[in-house]
Amino acid sequence: MGTTPTEVLAFPSIRAIVRDNGTAEVVVAGNSRVVPDGDTLQDLRNNALALVVGEAQTLQRPVRVQIEDPEGHGELVVHPDNKIESVVYEARPTRRRAQAPETTPETVASASNGTVPVVAPDPILAPSVPAAREEGTPPVENQAWVPAPKEPDTSAVDGAAAHEPASSNRPTVSDAVAPEEPLTRRSLKETSFLVSAPVLEPATQGWRGAFTRLGFRMAPSPEEVAEREDIRTVSQHWPGPRTIAVVNRKGGANKTPTVVMLSAILARYSGAATVAWDNNESQGTLGWRTEKGAHNRSVLDLIDSSTELLSPSTNAAEIAKFVHHQTADKFDVLRSDENEEGDHEVTAEEVDIAHQVLTRYYRLVVMDSGNTARAANWRRMIDHTNQLVVPVTAIEDRAEAARLTLQTLESRGGHDAELARNAVVIVSESTDAKRSMTGEALKRAKAEAQRIADGFEPFVRAVVRIPYDPALVNGPIRYEALQPATQRAWLVAAAAVAKGF
Repeated sequence: MGTTPTEVLAFPSIRAIVRDNGTAEVVVAGNSRVVPDGDTLQDLRNNALALVVGEAQTLQRPVRVQIEDPEGHGELVVHPDNKIESVVYEARPTRRRAQAPETTPETVASASNGTVPVVAPDPILAPSVPAAREEGTPPVENQAWVPAPKEPDTSAVDGAAAHEPASSNRPTVSDAVAPEEPLTRRSLKETSFLVSAPVLEPATQGWRGAFTRLGFRMAPSPEEVAEREDIRTVSQHWPGPRTIAVVNRKGGANKTPTVVMLSAILARYSGAATVAWDNNESQGTLGWRTEKGAHNRSVLDLIDSSTELLSPSTNAAEIAKFVHHQTADKFDVLRSDENEEGDHEVTAEEVDIAHQVLTRYYRLVVMDSGNTARAANWRRMIDHTNQLVVPVTAIEDRAEAARLTLQTLESRGGHDAELARNAVVIVSESTDAKRSMTGEALKRAKAEAQRIADGFEPFVRAVVRIPYDPALVNGPIRYEALQPATQRAWLVAAAAVAKGF
């Protein structure tokens, strides 16, 4: 593609190796450069490719790259301006355990006719092959050739039938073929011509995505397929409103960042009207971590205006007087009362009123909460909840508080216990202490997060880990400010939540 083989060989040669044990390196003239850690195989590919591009920019000339990963190997040429060409990629053959074919009348008949059942090759990453070759062209390697089925020898069957005694129990040709039933209106209803599987879109990420952009239609990697499925899950619309409660009786457990991230992802992908509600009994912090609108109204102002907002004649846009829109992440925030005295505690009846108003204007309601599971507004929030989310950081007291929160709900039985059993626990590494961690301390923190996640696994529906990200520690939270690995982890968390709807 624009370069001859002679020119390619003149380029400096680099090897980019991604191993299936979660490590990778780029080898330049015998010197190995360690690829930055990636949470997935796709991250390792992207990081390795970034190092190769940097080498091309340093040399100010194209480099030839020999690539190798657990799914295949090949070569490409990377230019200093990020242009990629001269791509060759071969997928590794998929190993399958040989299975003996099931003996059936059809397989016996095919063997007697001289035909052999053939298993089609795995089409993943395999380029399409024309149905017919021009005469004189060499055959394509590894192509299975299927012999044409022979016409059944009816004369032999007829001859055998002619010499068969009349008392024989052997079925005749006429006995073996049952008369066809006439096609009825009922069978037409049960028949459809729409049986084709949806076309899998080509890869867009990593090396496979680079090959696709060059005209080589590559199937997406398993990581990209999983990401697409998570996006499909969070993009659904459900009949009727859904309420998510984010709870942990211990402060500093990442409740507010969890509310923000779930709201942002669900609003971005589904397009459904989404509101994050700070249901703290007095003063919460959701308003501090999100964008402020052009007013200072809170949940108390919404409750005072509930009669007007619930009137059939009220326009849907009137809700904007009471919520604070997040211009980048596309959801709204209903703040808690922030008056200086802080002398009002939200009651259970006020929770009912606010929830009734919000579900009139929004499909999804994500509720932040205080630290008192005995408070009236906390318990009434649980009554309205469809999906429970329990955030926890990799610190023992936060994890213990999360366990006690779930235990409290389970002991109450009924709806509360069902929420506890169906809960999603989100174990986050985003702590202030981690910013100063390096080396062994960082490894110990990751091990502790995994230990906590494993501890919750048997008791809830799903457990998701979130990596450390400085963008989640302080200040307003924005989805686009997060690292790609963190965005991916929160998408997994949101998909786990959405599956509970």
